[in-house]
Amino acid sequence: MPVVIQQSANTTTSSTINGADKTASRRPAFWPAVPTRLADLRIPKSVVIDLILRHLHMDGMTSLETTSRTLKISTPVLDPLYRELRQQHLVEVKGAIGEDYAFTLTNAGRDLAAERFRVCRYVGPAPVSIRDYHLATKAQSATIDVDRDGLRQALSDLVLSDRLLDQMGPAIVSQRSLFLYGPSGNGKTSLAERLLRMYRDSILIPYAVEVDAKIVVLFDPVVHQPLDREDAELDARWVPCKRPFIMVGGELVPSMLEMHQDESSGVFAAPLQMKANNGIFLIDDFGRQVMSPRELLNRWIVPLDRRVDYLTLSYGIKFQIPFEMMVVFSTNLNPEDLADATFLRRIQNKVFVEPVDAPTFNEIWRRVAIQKKLPYDLETVDYVRGLCLSDGRSELRACYPMDLCNIIVSISEYEKRPIQMTKSDLQRAVNLYFTQSYQKNTIDHSW
Repeated sequence: MPVVIQQSANTTTSSTINGADKTASRRPAFWPAVPTRLADLRIPKSVVIDLILRHLHMDGMTSLETTSRTLKISTPVLDPLYRELRQQHLVEVKGAIGEDYAFTLTNAGRDLAAERFRVCRYVGPAPVSIRDYHLATKAQSATIDVDRDGLRQALSDLVLSDRLLDQMGPAIVSQRSLFLYGPSGNGKTSLAERLLRMYRDSILIPYAVEVDAKIVVLFDPVVHQPLDREDAELDARWVPCKRPFIMVGGELVPSMLEMHQDESSGVFAAPLQMKANNGIFLIDDFGRQVMSPRELLNRWIVPLDRRVDYLTLSYGIKFQIPFEMMVVFSTNLNPEDLADATFLRRIQNKVFVEPVDAPTFNEIWRRVAIQKKLPYDLETVDYVRGLCLSDGRSELRACYPMDLCNIIVSISEYEKRPIQMTKSDLQRAVNLYFTQSYQKNTIDHSW
C-alpha cells in the first residue's frame, strides 16, 4: 500500500504553494494512496471476492461503479476480479450502462453467494490489513506542544490555578496515562473532557480491519467524527476524522474490552480501546464500575506498560493491536483503595484536583452569574461562600456555584417571580442542596 508520511500535518514549504500542495499540507501525517492493483489492498483475495458476491447477493444487480462506491475499492482493482468471476461462470453481464456494465449472479454464483452470506453478512467498505492498521496507528501517535499560557487558553472556560495547570501540562505533553483524583465536584470530568482540545490535527481511521480473513468493524459514527474532506488520492477505505474521545462510567463491563462477534451477521466488532486508539479513553468514576478495579487493572497492566494489547477471535486466534491512546482515570475514591503500587507505577501522571480556594470560587460564581444573567456582587458571593462553609463543611467545591444558581432560578420559577439573590433565597438554596447529615438537626424528636 503506497503511503505518504508527512513531517507534520501543518507543515508547508517556503516556496510558492500551488493548490495541490495546499491540499497536501492539510493532510494527516499518515496518507495511504488509492490502490490500483489487488496486491495494493494487502488483504486476502478471498476476502474481496466474498465482499463482491455478498454485494451482488444483496443488490441483485450492480455495476463496477456501484461496487466501487460500496466497497471503497477502485475500479482498476475490481475490473479484473469481475472478469475472473465471469470466466468462472459466477457472474454474467446483463447489459451496458454507458461505459460500465450491469452484473448479476448466475445460478452457481447465487448458490456460492448464499453460502458465503450465511458465514458473514457484512457488505460495506473493504477492510485494511491488521498490519496496515498497526502502521497507521503508530504513525499517527499524538505529539503535543503546549505551555502554561497555551493550556490556559485552551481551557479558558474553566477556572484553574497555575498549580493545577503546571501539573496537567507535563502529563498532556507525555501522552501517557493520567490519574485524576480528589473530592467530587471539583471538575475532574470537565477537565478530562476538554483534553481533546489539545489536538489540532486529524487522523485516518479504517472502516474495518482484516484479521485471519475475518472482518472487524472499527469505524463507529457514535464515537468517530468524520471530517467533511474528500481527496481523490486517498484510499477510500480510510476515513479522515477528529481524534476520538471515549468515556465510560459505571456501565463498563469486561465484554466491552474484548472482541465481540454478532451471531446473526458473523461480523466482529472492535472493543472500546481499539476505537479509542490515537485519542483519549476516559474511565470516569473509576472504582464504581460493574467491572471491579482489580479486574480492569489486571486486564490493562500490560497495555499501559507496553502500549500493545492482545485480543482473541471467537475461535481462539489471538492477535496484537496497538494501545496508542491517552488513558485517563478519574475518581473521587482513595487511589490506595483502588490499586496497588505495581499498577499505580504504570500510571505515570497522577494529579490531585483539590477543592477550590475563595478567589477561584468567586470567579466561578461570577462566570455562572453572567451566563445565567443573574445579579452579581461580591457581598453576595461572600455570603454564599460562608453558607457553603457552615454546618461543619470545610471545603469549597467548584460545582457549588452552578448548582446553587440553578436552584435559585428554580425557586424563582416556582414562586412565579423575578430571579432574586436575597439572603433568604440563598439560604433556601443551600438548605435544598446539602444533605441533612451536614446540617444542624433542628427537629425535636422528644415526642
